[in-house]
Amino acid sequence: MKVRIPQSGGPANIQAMMKQAQKMQEDMAAKQEELDACEYDVAAGGGVVNVKINGKKEILSVKLSPEVVDPDDIETLEDLVVAAVNEALKKVEAINAEEMAKITGSIGLPGMF
Repeated sequence: MKVRIPQSGGPANIQAMMKQAQKMQEDMAAKQEELDACEYDVAAGGGVVNVKINGKKEILSVKLSPEVVDPDDIETLEDLVVAAVNEALKKVEAINAEEMAKITGSIGLPGMF
């Protein structure tokens, strides 16, 4: 029994795919640079804790409202800061993934955002 392997169009088709992959890689690098420069403000606890984060997932600032600073209840403040930082990280991840998906389409590259 002979098995036929479909031809993919030869070297010209492979070159076109390579150019397309290179363009996508360049687009992704440019988009990542753009996303890294973005800054996001995220609040927790009804706005008593605010975190500013950039696209590189670096915390730029943490602002606390005076009413949340209670020396007798440090645990609540700690929980609010953790919640705000986690929410900020989730926001950056979601935006980065959404923007990269616009470039990659439905390719579904493993390990990518």
